[in-house]
Amino acid sequence: MIYLLYTLHIIICLFLILVVLLQQGKGADLSVFGGGSTMAAFGARSATNLLHRLTVAAFVAFILTTLGIAYLKGRVEGGTVMKGVATKPAAAAPAPAAPAPVTTEGNTTPAPGTEPVAAPPVAPEAAPVAPVAPVAPPAESGNTTPPTN
Repeated sequence: MIYLLYTLHIIICLFLILVVLLQQGKGADLSVFGGGSTMAAFGARSATNLLHRLTVAAFVAFILTTLGIAYLKGRVEGGTVMKGVATKPAAAAPAPAAPAPVTTEGNTTPAPGTEPVAAPPVAPEAAPVAPVAPVAPPAESGNTTPPTN
């Protein structure tokens, strides 16, 4: 179906080009084909009407075939550009975290259906840092003169 529409579209395109080139320009006595000779077979006015009608009909047919092609080719088929490429197996996912153990009065028991898990090693604590004593602001006195030595 689509190939028939393509063929019809190309024929209409070529016909539309030919009909447009045969028309006489506004204010010009020479056309591309015909070299200014009168179209005695059609008469002066009837040739213009005929070519105009053919141009409009070819234009409408061109638009309809264009829309038909867009409709037929525009449907998404669900494919991908990566369809033929072999995929690598996914990397092993990390194991899910074990549920927290249940504690009752200081006893730690693992959750049902799980094995006991050893606690991770604890890093040694750094030596405590001695606190720094705050610096008190100078006491205010009524004397505003600087001390002398």
